[in-house]
Amino acid sequence: MPDFRQEFIEFAISRNVLCFGEFKTKAGRLSPYFFNAGLFNDGDSLRKLGQFYAKAILAAQLPFDMLFGPAYKGIPLVSAIVIALAERGYNYPFCFNRKEVKDHGEGGNLVGAPLAGRVLIVDDVISAGVSVRESVCHIRVSGAIPGGVIIALDRMERGDAELSATQEIHRAYGIQVTSIVNLNDITNYLQERKHLMHNVRAMENYRARYGAA
Repeated sequence: MPDFRQEFIEFAISRNVLCFGEFKTKAGRLSPYFFNAGLFNDGDSLRKLGQFYAKAILAAQLPFDMLFGPAYKGIPLVSAIVIALAERGYNYPFCFNRKEVKDHGEGGNLVGAPLAGRVLIVDDVISAGVSVRESVCHIRVSGAIPGGVIIALDRMERGDAELSATQEIHRAYGIQVTSIVNLNDITNYLQERKHLMHNVRAMENYRARYGAA
């Protein structure tokens, strides 16, 4: 596991973003873990989160020309990421959308740099994939190209069919979905720590029952 992945898991646990126990998901499944990126809710945690995204993007060597953050969660994420990338010498333009179209001033529902070239979409996790699909529409309407998706966590969990949400996005649009960490990374992390090892069996059972093909 690359060091930044292990560090991110430790960071998420320290902020109670990643918790272990028994949690009911939107799909009604009882999950042995819960990930709530909304708890990265202060300046220092957002700064560090942007740095982890930047490390994952650079490690994956993703080809892109700019970043797009779908409202609302994607707005602070994309802002933090472009700052973190700029601090490493990579200065990228970024854009985000409004949920409501602005009918005065410059108008429209996009804020920031014009969408152009290959656009990397930013999100925290992908559940139903709605925000990614909406982002792809914004990008294509503007004449740009969806270049990929970067998320914090890939649950590697199937939806209604056999594929996971990230696999469905790849199949539908032919774009790569990259994550800072995935379910395998978390399980491997737990296996190496005695005080957390008791969660491993529940994680493996959940993966066996709900994991994507």
